Amino acid sequence: MAATDFHALANPLRFQRFATIATPWLVLAGLGFLAVGLFIGLFVAPPDYLQGEVVRILYIHVPSAWFALGGYLGMALSALAARVWRHPLADLSVRAIAPVGALFAFLCLVTGSIWGRPTWGTWWVWDGRLTSMLVLFLLYLGVIALIHLHEDKAKGLKMAGYLAIVGTINLPIIKFSVEWWNTLHQPASIRISGSSIHPEMLTPLLLSAMGFLLLFAGIVLIRMRALIAEQRLEARALRRAARAG
Repeated sequence: MAATDFHALANPLRFQRFATIATPWLVLAGLGFLAVGLFIGLFVAPPDYLQGEVVRILYIHVPSAWFALGGYLGMALSALAARVWRHPLADLSVRAIAPVGALFAFLCLVTGSIWGRPTWGTWWVWDGRLTSMLVLFLLYLGVIALIHLHEDKAKGLKMAGYLAIVGTINLPIIKFSVEWWNTLHQPASIRISGSSIHPEMLTPLLLSAMGFLLLFAGIVLIRMRALIAEQRLEARALRRAARAG
């Protein structure tokens, strides 16, 4: 898609038309990739030679962690676009991404705790990776709270956007925490230089990750469509009230 096409999507009506077409494809493709990835990961891929069968939780834990971070970055960039370039859909994007990202962060924390119990002998440790991931989840909740709890909706969105932008300082902390501090959490197994994961386990992981990514995008588009429709109904109600007054 060309840059001019992306610029055209700034128009809410054009975006609605695009999202109406793209959403079912994203959701269906996401469910397909996720189903295949999880089937191979849970029933075909071999167990880990050290962790055994418990390692299979990585097919949910790792993608949810990736896209909890990626979703937060996307939300922060949307907030920046709203503050700097006054993009007409940027604030709506912040509102759409926040609860989806929070869900992914929560899923990451829960599956990590389940994985940690047999691996480390405890549900939780206050090490760098786990603590910074918890902070990410709390940042998501903070953004959601500011959006919905402030009496002035515009001011609440503005404050939520600033929190989203400032909160990006936590992203490199999550990424490099296993290198900066002593931690029970293992270092990254997938790097630019290659992967230490066996191909029979890497393939379903990447399929699951693609499924998570497409579902994340599909759910965000669903929420964007609902928020645009809500915005239009509010504007219509205000016009009717003005005429009645």
